[in-house]
This record gives sequence, structure tokens and C-alpha cells, in this order.
Amino acid sequence: MKINKMKTGIPIIIIGLSMFVMGLAVYYSIQTGQTEPIMRNIKYIGGTFIGLSGMGVTLAGILLYLINRNESPIQENFDV
Repeated sequence: MKINKMKTGIPIIIIGLSMFVMGLAVYYSIQTGQTEPIMRNIKYIGGTFIGLSGMGVTLAGILLYLINRNESPIQENFDV
């Protein structure tokens, strides 16, 4: 009997990679010499948090993909 498994790994990997890219964009789009504390907080806290969260989500997607792969059946041949 074959059970259909949901392929959730690939969409989660794509979401994680997009989060990582958005974190990089936020971090590097704001100038380093910005004197406003709000912009500095958005850069350092927001960009870092989104980027690191994206890495974690990507890792979770990879692990889900690897866990849900179909295993090939073991073929036992005991003929000598």
C-alpha cells in the first residue's frame, strides 16, 4: 500500500531563501552612517533577525525534504 506524502520541503526551502535574501536586502540597503536610531534598529535588529530566521527555515525545509523522501525498497536476493 502506497501512502501519498505532502511535499512540504521544497516550498519551505523557497520561503527560507526568500527570507534570507530579504534580510540581506534590509541590512545592506540602509546606510551604515545613518544617525537616526529607528533606521539603525531596523538595519541591525530587523535585517539580522530576518536573515537568521531565513537560514533556520531553509534548514528546516531541507530536513523535511530529506525525511520525506521515498526510500527505495530493499531487494533481497538470497540465491547462491
